[in-house]
Amino acid sequence: MGNLMGSWRYKEPSTVEECDSTWETDSESDEHQPGGEEEDSGISESMSPADAVRGAEQLDHGSPQFGDMMESSTRMKRSFYAAKDLYKYRHSYPNYKEPRQPNEYRNLRFYLNKIPLVPDGIYIEEILTKWRGDYEKLEHNHTYIQWLFPLREQGLNFYAQELTQDEIKEFQSTREAKRRFLLAYTIMLDFFGIKLLDKNGNVARALNWQDRFQHLNESQHNYLRITRILKSLGELGFESFKLPLVHLLLEEALVEGTLPNMRHSALEYFVYTLRQHAQRRALLRFAQRHYQPPENFIWRPPKKKRIPASGSTVMKAGKNEVVERSVGKARSPREGRNNLEREADDMDERKSGEWKTAKGSMVLQEVRGRVDLEEYIETIPL
Repeated sequence: MGNLMGSWRYKEPSTVEECDSTWETDSESDEHQPGGEEEDSGISESMSPADAVRGAEQLDHGSPQFGDMMESSTRMKRSFYAAKDLYKYRHSYPNYKEPRQPNEYRNLRFYLNKIPLVPDGIYIEEILTKWRGDYEKLEHNHTYIQWLFPLREQGLNFYAQELTQDEIKEFQSTREAKRRFLLAYTIMLDFFGIKLLDKNGNVARALNWQDRFQHLNESQHNYLRITRILKSLGELGFESFKLPLVHLLLEEALVEGTLPNMRHSALEYFVYTLRQHAQRRALLRFAQRHYQPPENFIWRPPKKKRIPASGSTVMKAGKNEVVERSVGKARSPREGRNNLEREADDMDERKSGEWKTAKGSMVLQEVRGRVDLEEYIETIPL
């Protein structure tokens, strides 16, 4: 009865604005408990076939026509499919019904090396010990990603089982499963040309970054894998690992120009896997400063209503409160708005506190004395 009433109260969002509370003052958790989506791509099984087709078309990041259209159109719009999909993930899939069959914890048992992934019959230890650096296998095998990075929804590999809330709790309390999950994450990072630096999830370019970034820029189907990986990190207890990875990818796409084909996916999908408003705002403000052409940046905050006032004006933005006191006619309206925006940007970035930028690059601390990656991960308190 409780589930029935919960389903009855849930109102399906019908616009991008209803799906995206990034720039609102209230926390999303006030409406629903925060919570995980996708298969390779992120298409939810709860969507209608028509929605799925439209979503697949929007997810076709590999199409040159898609990229040209997105960059040249003067009427670029946010994808409702993407916004709705990530809204459901961030809100723990409202209206989701747990499977009725007994929970077999197949994802956890796979990570404990008790069962192989299906249909290939490969155990997790074989992947962790033999697949690292085998880029051909990682690129062309399409059945392992759903097992390595499980979600609370069905993916393309129908042999893989969706996570359940009970299994998530059990997984997060099992040290061996989390250790192997982190190793799987480092294998995929290496495949993308990235390395994990520390237990906080900080990342940087790997030694092989040039070749791997060139490949990643030209194989956009891997952007769907990145979306899945980000979501799975959040489901299995590594939410804090998302921000450093998304920031690095945005920096490479917008500042360094090494991943230009990724920028739309990073802004439309990767950013919105983060559950904290302040982190999404900081990422989007960083992106807005570097996006070209600036008039095509469609993820900006909504325009604030101008409130006429004399003496002082107070504008509230989320939990940050920016106060501007006008001094006679010494400051022009344009100058005041620019200062206000810069002040809000600085406050959001200080609040997130997850990275420092210097000359357009992240200042990350290398792990000292690390000889072997697996040995290092053993030392991470899980």
